[in-house]
Amino acid sequence: MGIPESRLKTWSHQGAITTAKATHESIRNALDSYEWPDGINFEVYLQGSYKNDTNIRGDMDVDLVVQLNLSFYSNLSEEQKRYLELFPASYGWDDFRPNVLRALKDYYGSPMITEGNKSIKVKATGGRLPADVVVCAQYRKYRSLNGYDYVEGMTFWTRNESRQVINYPKIHYDNGIKKHQNTNNRYKSVVRMFKNIRNYIKENYYISNDLAPSYFLECLLYNVPNNKYSGSYQDVFCYIVNWLNNAKLEDFVCQNGQLKLFGNTPEQWSVYNAKTLIQKLVELWNNW
Repeated sequence: MGIPESRLKTWSHQGAITTAKATHESIRNALDSYEWPDGINFEVYLQGSYKNDTNIRGDMDVDLVVQLNLSFYSNLSEEQKRYLELFPASYGWDDFRPNVLRALKDYYGSPMITEGNKSIKVKATGGRLPADVVVCAQYRKYRSLNGYDYVEGMTFWTRNESRQVINYPKIHYDNGIKKHQNTNNRYKSVVRMFKNIRNYIKENYYISNDLAPSYFLECLLYNVPNNKYSGSYQDVFCYIVNWLNNAKLEDFVCQNGQLKLFGNTPEQWSVYNAKTLIQKLVELWNNW
């Protein structure tokens, strides 16, 4: 019989977004109230499930990006930078992050702020959700030595290892919209459905919390062909799981299309964990 259509439809519903918007505005207000050095240009934007409309009931932390645009980092060699007449900036990410940290502490109070390895964490308070604030700088992935031929991403360095992280949240968002349109507006509801199924499996099959993080799960589903998103939710579940069960996962890309989904870095998923999840999905359907 499988999982009932009514249950899958319920699992596809989006969670509340009002408090996420309030959190976003609160962080903006905190940064706007700070006395910045002259000429500092930055932007604040959502990323993650609240930005991509894939949040489900129970999702808490709001993921925010504070991106420095006054200067940028790139994949260019020193020789290539000289060719394009790009010179070191006087204010960079390592100046920007302490300013953002001070702005948040001044606005919310130091007890409300903790520093994680990748983000600054702002605790929840009345009407506002907890926030993970990633402080980064603009990153440009040049495709040629034409100064305008690049893909924009963002970059920062981890607090514990001083390891550079590069990602492309704006492209992730844009590609998600295209995927949603190309699947007759089914993609995002199906992502939410699988996120809820993942949570159900965690609670009832005792898989580890880090087996299938939401970002990796969304990227996994991004690689599924658009024609697998048609029919009832039962149909879609079976089409997708059957396809994934026979797919060559090693070739999958992240939703941003710039990075490989699977690999050995901390920002990549393991094929073993993905296959474990897929097997649990098969078992859940067969044993329902």
